[in-house]
Amino acid sequence: MAILTRDAIFDEIKKGKIKIEPFDRSQIGPASIDLTLDNKFRFYKQRCSRVALNDIDIRKITELVKTDCFELLPGQAILGITKEKITLPENMCGWLEGRSRYARVGLQIHTTASFVQPGISNKQVLEMSNISPFVLEIRPGTKICQLILTRTEGKAEYKGKFSKQDNL
Repeated sequence: MAILTRDAIFDEIKKGKIKIEPFDRSQIGPASIDLTLDNKFRFYKQRCSRVALNDIDIRKITELVKTDCFELLPGQAILGITKEKITLPENMCGWLEGRSRYARVGLQIHTTASFVQPGISNKQVLEMSNISPFVLEIRPGTKICQLILTRTEGKAEYKGKFSKQDNL
């Protein structure tokens, strides 16, 4: 498994194989792409006491909020989404990684769903949690995570429920 470096990422973008919308060249690092936080979030409703895992409707247990700044309380979890829409070819997949500067203050960026499937064309939903003892102020536009890309052996395309997701 080879991780794509800056030059390889730029080459794939130039060929039209990788698409990032909106695209900012400064977001391409040595071996990753910085992704920023959009201004839409889903907060869990406090009145929900039980959720059946085999029948989840996230819209029933969360409230969609658009904001320019919010405070994530200790122990609180929310859903965020990247500003960037990522399109990958059928021979490439990736992983989302939180940034260490935020991990050091107790912000988890993705709880379990870090894999980015081949052939997707969507914004990435982030399961964010505050495991610190203090309130964290979070603002849209923050470079919140990194996408690390690798080529697959063979071609595959994810066609599941979230393959074209643009909204929370």
